[in-house]
Order: sequence, then C-alpha cells, then structure tokens
Amino acid sequence: MSQGSRRSFFGTAAGLAAARGAARAAEPAASGRFATVSLNGEWEFSLDARSWRTVRVPHTWQTEAQNANYLGKAWYRRRFEAPKAWQGGAVRIEFESVFHTARVQVNGRAAGDHVGKGYTAFTLDATGLVDYGQENTLLVEVDNSFNGSMLPRNSSYDWTPDGGIYRPVWIHATPAVYIERAEIDAAPDLATGRAEAAIRVLVTNRGARTARLVLEAEILDDATGLPAARSSTATEIPGGRTEAVTLPTARIPRARLWHFDHPHLYRLRVSTGAHSHEETFGIRKFETRDGGFYLNGERVRLMGVERMAGSHPQYGMAEPPEWIDHDHRDMKELNCVFTRVHWMQDRRLLDWCDRHGMLIQLEVPTWGPATWQGMRDEPDPGILENGLQQLREMIEQNRNHPSVFAWGLCNEIGGHRPPAKKFAQALFREARRLDPGRLLSYASNTLHSHTADDVAGEMDFLEWNEYFESWYGGTAESVRQALAKIRSVYPGKAIVISEYGLCECNPKNPTSDQRRIEILKSHNEVYRQEPNVAGLIFFCYNDYRTHIGDKGIGALKQRVHGVVDVYGARKPSYDVLRRESSPVASLRVARNGQTWNASLATRSQTPCHTLRGYALRFTLFGFGGLPMEQKEVALPVLEPGSKTEAAAEFIETQPVRVVVEIVRPTGSTVLTEEWRA
Repeated sequence: MSQGSRRSFFGTAAGLAAARGAARAAEPAASGRFATVSLNGEWEFSLDARSWRTVRVPHTWQTEAQNANYLGKAWYRRRFEAPKAWQGGAVRIEFESVFHTARVQVNGRAAGDHVGKGYTAFTLDATGLVDYGQENTLLVEVDNSFNGSMLPRNSSYDWTPDGGIYRPVWIHATPAVYIERAEIDAAPDLATGRAEAAIRVLVTNRGARTARLVLEAEILDDATGLPAARSSTATEIPGGRTEAVTLPTARIPRARLWHFDHPHLYRLRVSTGAHSHEETFGIRKFETRDGGFYLNGERVRLMGVERMAGSHPQYGMAEPPEWIDHDHRDMKELNCVFTRVHWMQDRRLLDWCDRHGMLIQLEVPTWGPATWQGMRDEPDPGILENGLQQLREMIEQNRNHPSVFAWGLCNEIGGHRPPAKKFAQALFREARRLDPGRLLSYASNTLHSHTADDVAGEMDFLEWNEYFESWYGGTAESVRQALAKIRSVYPGKAIVISEYGLCECNPKNPTSDQRRIEILKSHNEVYRQEPNVAGLIFFCYNDYRTHIGDKGIGALKQRVHGVVDVYGARKPSYDVLRRESSPVASLRVARNGQTWNASLATRSQTPCHTLRGYALRFTLFGFGGLPMEQKEVALPVLEPGSKTEAAAEFIETQPVRVVVEIVRPTGSTVLTEEWRA
C-alpha cells in the first residue's frame, strides 16, 4: 500500500525520473513531443500585485523578517514556454500544495481555484488556455488569512500559517488520453507468502471521440527491476470523460513484505500505449486486534516521536528535500519507527518514510475545540464539507504509501460534544468507504475525563494525548489510574499515547529540559505496565514555529516542546529519548585481551518487536583518537525479552576506546556504548 514517488511516461520508453526521497526530476519524452516540466525556481512575487521581486518557489513569505506576521493575499507570477508539439494533447498544472487558498490564471484567464485546503495537491487543466509555441504567463493569487469556513478553522491551530506556494509545481503535457492516477491495494497471504494486488486506474479522455485502448499493468520489484506480476484489460473511455478502470487482480507468488526494518518496495507501471504512469507501493498487513498492533502477523509495541514541519526559521513550510532528509534521519537515530502528524505532509517526506522504514499517521487538520465555536448540536455544513474534501484528497493522493498505517480524522476536538462527535463520525464513514483496509483514529485530549462518551471509543484504536504533570496537572499515578479506567471501558482496544511530554509554554509548569526527561522516563514506566498500550509517540521532536508561540519574535516565534531546537540542535533529552525508544534495553561492553565482548538484552515491553537482520558494529580508536579498525558481527533473530552475546577481535594493541553500535538493517543505529582505556 504505497505511493512513494509518482512518475509519468510517454510512449513505451522512459519519461519522468523520480529521485528517491527527493523532488521529481523532469526529462522530455522519448518521442520528444510530451514532457513533465518543473516550474520550481525563480518566480516573481508581490504583496500588492503591483511591485514585484524575484523569489524561489517553493516559497513562503513568512520566513522573511518584514513579512513574518503578514496574513492575507499575495501574488506569484511565472512565465513558461508551451511548445507547438504539445498541441493536440493535454496540458495540466500541478501544485503539490499552496497554503491555503489559490486562484490560478493562465494568460489572464481563470484556470481554477483550490480553496481552503492548504496541505493537499491539486491539478488544473490548462489545455485550452495556453498559447502553443509562445511564452505564457501563470499568475497565482494566494491567501493565508485566518478563515472561519475551513480547517484548520480561524486561529484555532497550533502551528505556523506559512503562506505561499510552499511545495513543488509541475506542468504535465500528455497525450489527449492520459492516466491521472493509479490505486493499488496489495494484500499478503501470510500463510502462503503470496499476495494479490487490486489495481484501479483513472483514465481521462480529453478528445471528442471514444478511445478504445488496452490498459497494461506490470509490477516490478523496486530493488531488482525484475517483473513480479502482470495484468491487463481492454476498455473504452468516452470523449470528455474520466473513467475508473479496474484491472484483473495481479498475483505475486513470492511477495517480499514491507516492514519498518525491511522497507521493501514494488513499482506499478500502467500504460495505455501512448502514456504510462508509475507508482511505488509496498505489501504489508497492519492490523489491530486483542488490544494490540500486528505487523505482518507479529504483535509489535511501537514507539516514536512527532515532528512539526515548517519549523526551521530559514525554510518554514517550504522545506527543501535536504532538510526533510536531515530531520528524518535524526528521528530514525532516535529509534522513531512510528509517528503521526497534524496535517498532510510533503510527498517527498512520505517517500522517505516508505524507503527508510517509518510508519506514519496522516491527519485532516481539524485541531482544537474552538473548531466548533457557534455550533450546538450539529457541525456547520460548510466546515463538515471542507473536512470531507480534505479527507478525500488526503486519501486519494496518499493511499498507496505503505508507511501510512492510519488516517487521523482530527485532534483534540472535545469528542464528547455533539458537533465534534458527529463530524468525526461522518469522516469515519467516508474514510472507511474510500479505503476499507486502513485503520482510522482520532487523537483525544478528553478520553481520560469523558471516557465512555468520547467518540474516540468508536475508532479502530484509541488515541490519547496524555499531559498529566503538564496541562492536566496530577502525577504519574494519575496516568496509571486513567489508563486503567480507559482499559476497563474498552478492554479489547489498542491504546496509542498519541502525544505526551512537557510544553514549556504553560506558565504553571516547572520548565526545563531536565523536567522533560523526568516526565518521559516516569510516564514510560507507567505505559510499559499497561498491556493494551500498543504505541507511544512523544511530543515532540522539535521546538516548533507557531503563530501562538510564547517565545521568539517574527520567524522565530515558537513553542519550546522538543528534544531539538528549531535549527535541529540536540538537547540532553535527545539522548534519553533515543535510549528510551530503543528495542534493546541494555548493551554492555567488556575487554578480554585483544577481544571485546558485547552482551545485549532486548525489551519485552514497549517498544518491542522481533529483531531480524541486525548487527553489532565494533569500531576501535587508537593513535591520536583516530578510528583504526572496524568489525561487524551479524546478530541472530532476537525475540522480545531475549539475550545474546557477540565478540570482535582486533589487531591494534593500543586502543584508546572501542565504540559498539547496534545497527538496524536500514543502517541507523539503535543503541551505542563504548569502552575506554
């Protein structure tokens, strides 16, 4: 279930090459007629549509000192060529995201709008608006004002309202009959090792006549490029229509499963003959039963940390791929394999999670009880419709990602109140209809106080934002009592602590990084004694930029909540969270002559799972403190609660220190210890 990178191809050869974990690069079609072209780079920008200056898209004006607090309209302008060879085909402009409202013109004529949906992609048809063989002008009016008719509603949310064209932009020039997207649901049979892939393709015919074509689908192993399965069907697409075509089920006889430690991917290539489209996906089974989570049939207890995107003061929401990679590699070193976010994320980020192994919950940006201001028994119809539209776009665009384990419907909405409850129920029904195989949940901050009547109990698993000793007062014992109460009401439900930690913005809190460490450790101790706690997500990875921040000024306005600061500098709590999040409870190193012995024990409580393909890496530092020798020893398969030993022998006779690391199959380290002379 994955859409890591999406690619379009023309003819039978190559077309658009997608850099793994980075922005998609464009190249002309093999025929030279059609292409996908990047519109990233230099644009003209104005806050008044009169005086213009040059900026680079992706862009947000909120990171500029003079505009850091500006909420309102702005304009972007870009000129582009439309070759004569594109005539007779279709020309579409894709914006991966604009916050939050975009009104687009091509050559002074309206191309379309995307209103009040600031975190999803949209594509506009410009076929009849471009002048072929000439220069064209693209104008985008952007509005990031607080708005009472969309989600997040007004100023109710706690992150940055960075306005702008803050994710990549593309032109897709295709034949008149083209593939818009492909959906693939790949279900493994854990007993036989086989998998069945259901493939659904949306095909558009911009021509006047019915197109008769054969849709060919091929599934390739992404690592080897070898074919794994095929499927095809003949179909007809009437002129001026978009049709969903379901192909015969493709069967993969020896499926390699996706796991956060073994993130194996496949590629689906679908072709009409003249136009082809690719999706990456993974095959895995993530389910909840018996009060727990099961990944590919194995019960797992997971742990991670949430990251608030857009928090680097230089980049804001217009994050380059290098910063996305930096933060997520840093999170993986924190042993984060399980996370959630408050809004839909950059597709480059999701591609990273697919390829490096990190489970993630995406969420409709419904945040806070103020969402329902002025409503009594029913949610406002406009707000509900906006939420449903954002949900549909989120699922449509991201449903193929194996890293996405659940759709989040909302966060901290007061789920016992009628309008909030009915809103969550409506989104639940629609999400289940659109994507029956994926889990659904909502993060509640009232589950402890309204346990029996919170709509969280109607979800596939329980999510609870736990802030005792912070926003809620109380003690660690309060956590224990609340969990016992929740489990008594919902005995068969898995529980995820979807947020916990210390926010230094609450003036009543004793605030320090040491206090953050104390809460982390003492609350983890409580969670580990609760059998139905299936996952922990610490909040949060980074101090984050937000319009309601109580510290900092301008682009540095922020809330201090993380184990790193807004620039990524680590605090002492980083190392503690890394150790707390490790599936290895202990690692000890001892010297015996020229041999160094390492003994380790895996956890039997959260986080715990079977360790497969792990290794011990020994690095000896000698002369001048420099690395002199390195040995790596493969570890056996380790079940939760097991122990093992390994040793490495070195030639160097004057070691200064020896560093021993436990290494995941994906390359990040789990735990580090060292011996010193």
